[in-house]
Amino acid sequence: MRLSRALEDKKLDLRLRDKLVHEGKITQADMDKYYASLPDDASNATTTDVDNKQSASTEE
Repeated sequence: MRLSRALEDKKLDLRLRDKLVHEGKITQADMDKYYASLPDDASNATTTDVDNKQSASTEE
């Protein structure tokens, strides 16, 4: 069962996706369905501030 799931996940791996679409092994509808099934983790997102003082001093 785990091998089947791993192979299914590989189908939509970014590095293989375009090749599989070109070969007709997956469709845009398959990709849309997969993306719709992913959880929304926006609530877990964090941001960071960039220290511009350091960047400005290295540019001079």
